[in-house]
Amino acid sequence: MKGIISIQSHVVFGHAGNSSAVFPLQRMGMEVWPIHTVQFSNHTQYKQGWKGRAFSADDINQLVAGIDNIGKLADCQAILSGYQGTAEQCQAIIHTVNSVKQQNPAAIYVCDPVMGDPEKGCILADGITEQLINDVMPIADVIVPNQFELTQFTGMEINNLEQAKLACEKALTLGPKIVLVKHLHSIADDTFTMMLATADGMYISQRPQLEFNRQPVGVGDLISALFTGGLLQDMSAVTAFEHATNACYGVLKETHKRQEWELQTIAAQAELVQPTEVFHAKVV
Repeated sequence: MKGIISIQSHVVFGHAGNSSAVFPLQRMGMEVWPIHTVQFSNHTQYKQGWKGRAFSADDINQLVAGIDNIGKLADCQAILSGYQGTAEQCQAIIHTVNSVKQQNPAAIYVCDPVMGDPEKGCILADGITEQLINDVMPIADVIVPNQFELTQFTGMEINNLEQAKLACEKALTLGPKIVLVKHLHSIADDTFTMMLATADGMYISQRPQLEFNRQPVGVGDLISALFTGGLLQDMSAVTAFEHATNACYGVLKETHKRQEWELQTIAAQAELVQPTEVFHAKVV
């Protein structure tokens, strides 16, 4: 039984972190082995606050050791990581990637390098951003940063498409083989722009920008999961990119229609496998 180890945050209510990533991957036909970095009652943008705690790096290492103990690490096709609750967890991610690749060199590591956004209520512990930039992202096969995270990784300013292309080119020299920028907010106001960079070329995908009173949380986690699932289904990087764009838009469209804050992933689950709208990637 082949599987994906997904090491991310988890919320009991709603869809963020593993709660946004696991079901879409399962709906695409993947076995997912979730490991939670934190377990919270709800995402952190609720003004009432949240309850829960972070798990230790040792908690993660122990769970991975348990999978190894039953001889299943070799069946891991991919490691997907997202929000980390402590800097020590970054080292646990690296240990997990190394352990899996020792037993399955074909496994891929997809890193969603969540660096926090205080304005959105996403606060990181000290040292996480530095470890992501210096230690974690360079060993990833695929990184899925937003514009800010790509700037942090490359040290390059991004205010337009050409600067985004240059930053992606630099990122590809720092270790990753594929860069998926999950949101380029400086490109256009009326469209939501994503970018894909590989050794073969660069592409953008643009879809309508849906207006929400409160922006849903967990969209980046959903994009990372959909792209990972596509790659593991032997889609080309470009086809997986298009699938992630289209399926995510389908979920957002349902969320918008219902005027909900939390992603309507379950209600829109058919979109995860057969999106109703298609936005093609364009070479740039």
